[in-house]
Amino acid sequence: MATSSVSKGCFVFKPSAKKKKLSLTAADYFIESLNNSEDGRTRFESCQSLWLHMKSQTEQLQEELNKKLFDNLICFLKKSHSDFWNKKNDWNCRVKSSEIPTAALLLGVNVTDHELTFNSLSDVLNEHVSPYVVLLQAKECPGIKQLLQKLLSQLMGCAADLDLDEEDDHASISQRKMNCSMASLSGWYEKVTKKTSSPKKKRPASSENWQAPPIIVVFKDLESFTSSVLQEFIVISSRYCKELPLVLVFGIATSPMIIHRLLSHSVSSLLCIELFQSLSCTEHLATVVDKLLLSNQFPFKLSGRVLQVLITIFLYHDFSVQNFIKGLQLSVVEHFNSQPLSVLCCDLTTMKHRVKSLSKNQCENIRHLASFMSFVEGQTPEAQVKLLTDYGCVKEMTQKLLEDLHAYHENYIPVLRCLHHFTCILPKYPLGKQIRELYCACLEKNIWETEDYISALNLLRMLAKDELVTTLHKCLEVLKPYSGGQLDSALKKVKAFLAQFQCLEGDHLENVENVEESATQKGLQKKTDLYQLQKTLLEMKETRRTKKPSRFESLRLEVVNFLDGLVRDFLTRPEEQPLYEVVYFSGASILRRHLNAVPRIALHTALNNPSTYLKSLENDGTLSSAAPDICIAYKLHLECGRLINLYDWLEAFATVVSADDDSDSDSLKQVDEMTHARFIRAVSELELLGFVKPTKQKTDHVARLTWGGC
Repeated sequence: MATSSVSKGCFVFKPSAKKKKLSLTAADYFIESLNNSEDGRTRFESCQSLWLHMKSQTEQLQEELNKKLFDNLICFLKKSHSDFWNKKNDWNCRVKSSEIPTAALLLGVNVTDHELTFNSLSDVLNEHVSPYVVLLQAKECPGIKQLLQKLLSQLMGCAADLDLDEEDDHASISQRKMNCSMASLSGWYEKVTKKTSSPKKKRPASSENWQAPPIIVVFKDLESFTSSVLQEFIVISSRYCKELPLVLVFGIATSPMIIHRLLSHSVSSLLCIELFQSLSCTEHLATVVDKLLLSNQFPFKLSGRVLQVLITIFLYHDFSVQNFIKGLQLSVVEHFNSQPLSVLCCDLTTMKHRVKSLSKNQCENIRHLASFMSFVEGQTPEAQVKLLTDYGCVKEMTQKLLEDLHAYHENYIPVLRCLHHFTCILPKYPLGKQIRELYCACLEKNIWETEDYISALNLLRMLAKDELVTTLHKCLEVLKPYSGGQLDSALKKVKAFLAQFQCLEGDHLENVENVEESATQKGLQKKTDLYQLQKTLLEMKETRRTKKPSRFESLRLEVVNFLDGLVRDFLTRPEEQPLYEVVYFSGASILRRHLNAVPRIALHTALNNPSTYLKSLENDGTLSSAAPDICIAYKLHLECGRLINLYDWLEAFATVVSADDDSDSDSLKQVDEMTHARFIRAVSELELLGFVKPTKQKTDHVARLTWGGC
């Protein structure tokens, strides 16, 4: 702001009465990204409530899966601690041999999930075993000095939580200034335990052995620790086993043999090691899929391709269940953000209320859905006219179709489980060993149209009686909660099959068959020539063709035909259901682009066409001085061969940068220092990204490391 005045003075400009800019919330960002924000707030609230419900389910599931592992670990720690204190005066074998109780926690190769496991483990140990839990990482402990510093700093942080006097606070402060050693740790532990054992102090009820709790040191990534650091720490700690109830926990991702590779025999003999195995990541994923995706408590569903993308990333990249859950969260957000009708992705009661309040634009969106258009084409001409002209008719039909879609999912999951119980016992698993494999196959296409399904039915027709009866009992347990619905007839049929199998005189039939087989074998064992052997075999073949099937074989065939009919009735593809787009997320390409990024293509796009990310630039495909310096240098280097002359590159760069200047460009004109500095920085950035490198062939050249446009 400026003023025109002859005299000099001080001018005050009062600020205009503008509203203070408020910080945007997640809902504001969500609504701002929508093309049509008519019901943006409702969609955001539905998305948030749905994901919070799914997140709480995953957290509860994680606790249930880790409960057995944590319980066993707590029992081991308590036992080691009680042995130490009860037999301390007797100098038991552990103290005499200076052995340190050590728990080898085998967690698996899904390293990205370990952080969450260790955080949960720390909370559980703080609550049930000891307040002195130390978590160590290899990157924070390059040497024994740093390891001891980290150990003491975390322990003194734990001591600050206790109800200590001012003298103890001063003691802890002075303790931090002392040299970090096991001797200082021993003295600190003795003072703390004596103070907390005083009758004046109230003991926290969360720990059973608070009077002298053990010190638990957790090595989160044992494979990354230096061997010398580990060995030195263990040797020093073993000398203080009489004063310190020290317990070690090794977090192992590969194999327990890593302990013997990192530690020599003389050092590993100082440890009393017990192995604990966590649940494998594949079993964890199967449980997550079963509780989240194969459940009717969540209206949101994934299409076959989307689920296949998430499982492929899991199996071929990281084995991380947490990343799988993050991909599921991204799918939920993308569905509610990109699908205008996702406002109807909710429970039946809320859905009926929202259908009644649909606007004209939302009704038009329903009419434009591919599945709804296919449904309209199959109706009578009078019904087609009503659905295309009457909004009230559209709302009524929408409610009916969404109720049918809900009933479709109610019947889909139990029939899928029944089919899996039958196919998971077959040799070579033609339809997959895990239920997620069968689920993906059923989402992609009608399962009965595949060759694997035909081969599975052929194998089921040769199933033994005991396996068949056991599988029918499993199906009975699956179908019991659905009695009274559309699957009630299937439930009664399964009960009838089990009753018929129970009435079979299996023993008598088996004896008859055994007699016939023994007679046949005796006939074959007789001495005969080749002609007689061929004749006997032909007679046996003809007998088998004309032989009447037994009662068990007929009943087994009925069971297989019943299962086949059940599959054809209830396991149709979701795409065949009207309005499936409301609850199914099908953006597999979007998910793959976000979760399985290709950095080289992204870098080339950003450098070759910066207008893709910088909206202020025009996308004309030509070199412009308005582009970033690294983009100009990158596009110029694409025009060069294997070796690039730095001086020629600099001149071309200066020509592009000064293209908008009014002064005449002279080829002999020296490049100014500012342009030279910008060029050096751009080349350095390209070298950092791996596009060029210095070469010894020519001193004033650089070598190009990439070839082609991408």
